[in-house]
Formats: sequence, C-alpha cells, structure tokens
Amino acid sequence: MIDEGFAREALERCVLFQHVDVQGLDACLACLRLRRFKREETVFHQGDPGDALYIVVSGSVKVVLPAPDTGEGAILATLGRGQFFGELAMLDGQPHSADVVALEPTETLVLGRADFERLFESEPSIRRSLVLALARELRRLTDHVEALHFLDLPQRLAQRIAELALASPDALPGTEVRLDWPFTQAELAGMVGGSRESVNRLLADFVARGLIRFERDTLVVPDAGRLTQEARR
Repeated sequence: MIDEGFAREALERCVLFQHVDVQGLDACLACLRLRRFKREETVFHQGDPGDALYIVVSGSVKVVLPAPDTGEGAILATLGRGQFFGELAMLDGQPHSADVVALEPTETLVLGRADFERLFESEPSIRRSLVLALARELRRLTDHVEALHFLDLPQRLAQRIAELALASPDALPGTEVRLDWPFTQAELAGMVGGSRESVNRLLADFVARGLIRFERDTLVVPDAGRLTQEARR
C-alpha cells in the first residue's frame, strides 16, 4: 500500500504535475501504484506496449536506444528523483521507443494509461501541467542534441556532470555537491557520445584540476559553476 503523504510529495516534485491543483493531485493519488526495481533490472524494452507513466521516487534509471547489432546502446538520458518516463508511449499508445534500465535500486510510482486518459479528460489542471512539462522536456532534448553537435567531448562531459550536480536538491551556488554515483565509465561515455577510454582520461584530468573528486561511490563537485564555465570554453 502506498503512503499517501509519501506519494503526494513525489508527485509535487515531478515536473509533470507541478501545475496540477489539489483536486487533480487527489485524483492522481487514488490511481497510483508503487513498483520497485533492482540495479540493472529492465523496466521495459523498446517495442513493449506503452501502458503506463513512471515517476522516479528514489534511485535512477537510464533511457537507452539499443544498438542495431550487439554493441553498446546510446544512453539518451539518465533520470532521477522527481523525473518521469514512459509518457510518450502512454499518450499515443505506440510501443516504447527505447529501453529503460534501473541504474541502482529504484522506486517508481506508476500511473496506468486507462487511468491517465480518464484524468486527462476530467481534470483541466492536469492537461495544462502536461503541456508545460512536455514543452520543458522538448527544450531539454533540444539542448542535448545541440551539445552533441556543437560541443567537443570535454565540454559535453563537463556540461553533463554540471547538469547532474545542479539538479541535486542540495545544490546551492558556489557550494560543494555530493552525488551518489551509480554510473560506470561506459554508461557515462554513452551519455556524452564518447568512448570509455576517452571519458576515463578526461575524468582523470578533471580530478587533477580539482573540478571533481571521487569518494567511493560518491562524486563530489566542489563548484558546479566551474564545470559550467568549462563547458563554455
């Protein structure tokens, strides 16, 4: 059974529901269920039916476009607490366009397609919030494509780490950010369109220059602003 206070807080953190009124949130809460995934467990595969929206409550997942052969797939995004996935396939009823895999033990709230369609029709604030959230997501994807085309690998890596740091709830200007770091070097390379070897060398360079440091499974970013400046060089 889902704890209502816990679920409400998770919904309020999710950009998809940031503009939903109290009545709309109450209606959503009545339809949610909780699902847990182990590290490396597949949430769904490319081609699976799109029948639900997932909201990350804890942990993180990667969205992967599988390679046409047996090689490494391309990581389109990594999503953490308060972010969502599965919305496009749920909206149009088409199969999922990518794999989603848990990077670490992950909890999600799940809203089924039939419930979402009913809520979409009956709750005006949900429709408004959905449009705003999808516009924000489109901007994020546009920025990602722009970075792949116009930034070199060191800039893309600096930008990606800075984005992860700034997305942390503990991020404050000029302060140190500590991030749980479930990513392998191959996964990080997939996020920025580089090879594992190149990313490994760049990480070592960033550490030597004091831009980042690793403490066991934690990445420490002393100042995300410095990384942002690095990405703009």
